[in-house]
Amino acid sequence: MTPSQAAPPYRATDRTVPTRARERASYDRELVHSILDETSVCHLGFVRDGAPVVLPTLYGRVGDVLYVHGSTGSRPLRMAGQADPGLEVCLTVTHVDGLVLARSAFHHSINYRSVVVHGTARQVTDPEEKRSALDALVDHVVPGRSSDSRPANAKELAATAVLRLDLDEVSAKVRSGGPGDDPEDLALPYWTGVVPVVRGYGAPVAADDLDPSVPLPAYLSAL
Repeated sequence: MTPSQAAPPYRATDRTVPTRARERASYDRELVHSILDETSVCHLGFVRDGAPVVLPTLYGRVGDVLYVHGSTGSRPLRMAGQADPGLEVCLTVTHVDGLVLARSAFHHSINYRSVVVHGTARQVTDPEEKRSALDALVDHVVPGRSSDSRPANAKELAATAVLRLDLDEVSAKVRSGGPGDDPEDLALPYWTGVVPVVRGYGAPVAADDLDPSVPLPAYLSAL
């Protein structure tokens, strides 16, 4: 994609402009998508009975739409099932990339990449969109897995709810680099620098009842 064809950035709004460290905020669409695509767990915030609630849950991205998985019996899914107005939510995703150790305790920090999404979540009711969304959720966790497992049957689909949240009011925030010590602290005899935080996968462990003739899929070896 050439610069002239690059996707336009997300629009900045009162809710997506941070009050602190504004220089770390970004509305670049590709950056937002890359942060979302690197993990599969988000925190979904909403108001229930006048009090804030934040739940960890799985999600998947398809273009400029996030699909969030849940049970049909859960309160937020029932609330979002109301066609109008749906459920106002705030969804967040964060990666910790490094521990930033400064000479002073005050200037300790972390290197991170985060995304915050504001919007109205609604239940997916179209059967085909729901199936596609569930495939996207599975593949978001382990790419290639949806085509290598039994799809949900009618009973399982009935017990599963999916929320749709359009990526419209969204921003990324990134901190990178080393410590920012005060000039008067530079001569202090304390170690300073960054401890990288790295995500990784261990070797897959087969289930006890797995047929030994079933090989390890290539998509798992690729992890």
